[in-house]
Amino acid sequence: YYFPCQRWLAVEEDDGQIVRELVPVDEAFVKKDSENDGQSLATLGLEQKAKSTTYTVKVKTGDKKNAGTDANVFITLYGSKDDTGTVSLKASKINKNKFERGKVDEFTVESVDIGDLKKIKIGHDNTGNSNGWFLEWVEIDAPSLGQCFKFPCGRWLDKSEDDGAIERIIFPAELQTREYIPFVPYEITVYTSDIFGAGTDADVFIVLYGTDGICTQQKSLCLNKREQRLYFERNSVNQFIVELEDVGDIIEKIRIGHKGGGLNSGWHLDRVMIRRLLPNGK
Repeated sequence: YYFPCQRWLAVEEDDGQIVRELVPVDEAFVKKDSENDGQSLATLGLEQKAKSTTYTVKVKTGDKKNAGTDANVFITLYGSKDDTGTVSLKASKINKNKFERGKVDEFTVESVDIGDLKKIKIGHDNTGNSNGWFLEWVEIDAPSLGQCFKFPCGRWLDKSEDDGAIERIIFPAELQTREYIPFVPYEITVYTSDIFGAGTDADVFIVLYGTDGICTQQKSLCLNKREQRLYFERNSVNQFIVELEDVGDIIEKIRIGHKGGGLNSGWHLDRVMIRRLLPNGK
């Protein structure tokens, strides 16, 4: 069995996860001496993405006195087929200080197919000075499935409040479940030109346009400012796997640019290559 990763396990890198589930892929994808090695590696990212589901997890801390927590928070997603195991919510995409009073934090959880999402378990390890926590709700969005679930809580996870529990099992509110057309993964390869000053540290975004006026949302290619500094250097090639609305078999045009700002925002773009994962996973 071959389990390629090629991803960071680091709080400050990639999606912030320090544990990953790896799925086996065909031997051809990792054999270095194969004739089609270039094509195999190019297809690897989409192959792995086809076998996994990325969840965006939003967590709302209640607006009450001492509602925030400094403890380590974890979550487990339970589906009809499997569960994600315990996932530490370490790297909030929105706030440097996580789980503060009245704030919403956003995390990424990636897992193999667990089936239909049935319930979650969320809790903390009761460490730190301010460890009690009032959890308002959890929202879980799975773009590749076209489903967004709301898990209302409105209770303390605190040994000295409510029933003293510091972890809870919560079920989704059926009336608040939202369904939409599932997203598909696109492999976007960006080539920065080999001329003086070609690189940029700005926030680069892309929009894809299909036929009949269909287009995707505007999507930033970097997840954080650190990635912005590392990518899009002079004469570099950067590859991204992003989930976007399915614009169909034909991409008529793209809109790519950046949001300016910073010391080195000017960018000389050579070309962009895009491959879409077809609905049947090929």
